[in-house]
Amino acid sequence: MTIRTLTPIEARVLGTLMEKARTVPDSYPLSLNALVSGCNQKTSRDPLMEVSDDEARAAIESLKAQSLVFEGSSSRVPRFEHNFQRAAGVNETQAVVMGLLMLRGPQTAAELRTNGDRWYKFADTAALEGVLQELQQRGDDGGQAMVQKLPRAPGAREQRWVHLLCGEPDLDAFAASASSAGEASDLLARVTALENTVARLRADNNGLREHVRLISEQLGIDLPDSADLSPL
Repeated sequence: MTIRTLTPIEARVLGTLMEKARTVPDSYPLSLNALVSGCNQKTSRDPLMEVSDDEARAAIESLKAQSLVFEGSSSRVPRFEHNFQRAAGVNETQAVVMGLLMLRGPQTAAELRTNGDRWYKFADTAALEGVLQELQQRGDDGGQAMVQKLPRAPGAREQRWVHLLCGEPDLDAFAASASSAGEASDLLARVTALENTVARLRADNNGLREHVRLISEQLGIDLPDSADLSPL
């Protein structure tokens, strides 16, 4: 089955169901309230969203039409569960990687392994790289492309991966975002270096002040009232 291009909210709803099925199985399937709360979490989400109940309902209906989401019938309160693995034709590890990319945006293989620790225990980063290669190979083999490797960002050691369920990535936007993040990181590094320099100079200055005070006492020299030898 080929999955049609998802909206960002549909991807967030689907990713949230995939996450909660693995991290809080006792609370799964999810009610609408729990699903909306999961979509709008302030942690483990990039970008942050404010999905309304109506937006979540609309996304659910669209995902149900593609058999990506089912509504349970064993509860008075409607509860929802994903059907991503069967609908997309992927295995467990591939589904884990796709869910993480849907919820947390572009990531390196190392970041995916760390962020997915509660979802699945990958043996090492190389194992996760293998899963990414499998997902990429689907597109190379004529199937639906699932992931793409982004160009290396300036100053970055590793390349990030992005899912393609919401369409082709805006490479210019990702490059601009990476550049801004790099500039912010450089600025933070410079500020930290300056703070360390100021702290070192302050310590040296206080040492000199104490040295002058001791010498003055030993020589019996009265320093001018204007001489302030208290520590900075």
